[in-house]
Amino acid sequence: MSRLVTLFGGGGFLGRYVAQELLKAGARVRVAERDPSDAWFLKPLGSLGQTQFVPASVTKPATVAAAVAGADSVINLVGILKGDFDSVHRKGAAHVAAAAKAAGAESLVHVSAIGADPESPSAYGRSKGQGEAAVRTAFPDATIIRPSIVFGAEDGFLNRFAAMQSAPFVPVLRGAVKFQPVWVADVARAIAAAALDPGAHAGKTYELGGPEVVTMAELNAWLARATGHRPTFVPVPDSIGGILASVAGILPGAPITRDQWRMLQVDNVVAPGAKGFEAFGIKPAPMEAVAPAWLVRYRPHGRFASQTKPAA
Repeated sequence: MSRLVTLFGGGGFLGRYVAQELLKAGARVRVAERDPSDAWFLKPLGSLGQTQFVPASVTKPATVAAAVAGADSVINLVGILKGDFDSVHRKGAAHVAAAAKAAGAESLVHVSAIGADPESPSAYGRSKGQGEAAVRTAFPDATIIRPSIVFGAEDGFLNRFAAMQSAPFVPVLRGAVKFQPVWVADVARAIAAAALDPGAHAGKTYELGGPEVVTMAELNAWLARATGHRPTFVPVPDSIGGILASVAGILPGAPITRDQWRMLQVDNVVAPGAKGFEAFGIKPAPMEAVAPAWLVRYRPHGRFASQTKPAA
């Protein structure tokens, strides 16, 4: 395969897996990062000349245009959890889509998120929804991918909560809110497939979730079992959680921002009837099948924890 794919955000958590899938398929991958050296670790994954690195920021249209020049496919993975959402999720997405169209790219895959909605109560959700609209305007045949919470060895989600389980008491915010955690490798396979087969996926929107729906409380309980800890879980009332979120901008290190608190008011699960993994022939892996391989680091006795029992 001689297809050239420009991958924005290839050096990130999800990006490294997408790059691996593309390279494995034989595509040439041009990784676009603000600082290309952040993605140099990808070099060994490809053959000689198969991987390129270019400086680009989705907030700077000229650099985006240069990065997509001559590309057959473009993938935009760039997203943030705090900061200037509008510049990155709406304007940045528009810059990538417009540049991909102008460059004559055959396909564009835009990675959004479940909950993307221009009317969302959270700035994150609104910007994601507005970004999708901007992409559709500039590149109508774009494929939009909306994953639920993505987990993997390098994630900031399972690892964050797993690290908390060694404490005697673990606070649980919004214990009843639901998630559908999805393994990063499965999401990457779907993204790569969408980019490399536009005939099957152009113009479609997919929502990707794992095989299990869990509440925040259930997730913490599972992580405690997986890491061999027995903390006491302390449900945090919404009134207190709201206060914690409100002071996030005042007290550095607060566990949650006000916007993240708004996001937790709504379940993060695949919508009924939405197209998903079945369109790619992918059977998503459950957390229990893959996560213990790296969660071992949080066990009291590391990889030898299976030979011991947690203290009563």
